[in-house]
Amino acid sequence: MQKALLGLIAIAAVAVSAFAQTPTVQPDPPEVSPSPPGAAVYIIEPADGATVTSPFTVKFGVKGMTIAPAGDDTPNSGHHHLLVDVDQMPDMRAPLPANEHMLHFGKGQTETKLTLPPGKHTLQLVFANYLHIPHDPPVISKKITVTVVAAGGAG
Repeated sequence: MQKALLGLIAIAAVAVSAFAQTPTVQPDPPEVSPSPPGAAVYIIEPADGATVTSPFTVKFGVKGMTIAPAGDDTPNSGHHHLLVDVDQMPDMRAPLPANEHMLHFGKGQTETKLTLPPGKHTLQLVFANYLHIPHDPPVISKKITVTVVAAGGAG
């Protein structure tokens, strides 16, 4: 009888451990900063539809927020990210990736020289917080199109 009881206890222990949930540690959600009402970013130049030769200057504007470098978590601040030829917006609740299509200006730059091959290209700004995470609601510029031509005007 005692052996049977010990056997049942052992079976029960195995069953309980098989169905027990191992607690998982959930990562903290990314820190999304709020954006104030009326905040906006925009491309000062080139103008939408402009024809340019490479390299060309892209100037960034911001309204209702201040520019701060990456790592500076001052409220209502952030820095620019330039999206080049991006068709699908990245996840607005996660840090923006840094690659040839998503250029980071984490030092607080307000312009850049851009070199692109001849052809039509799209440019768009996203303002993001100290962790490169877009604000909530996201502060995104209108997407503009530029046509890059070879020096001398041939495209």
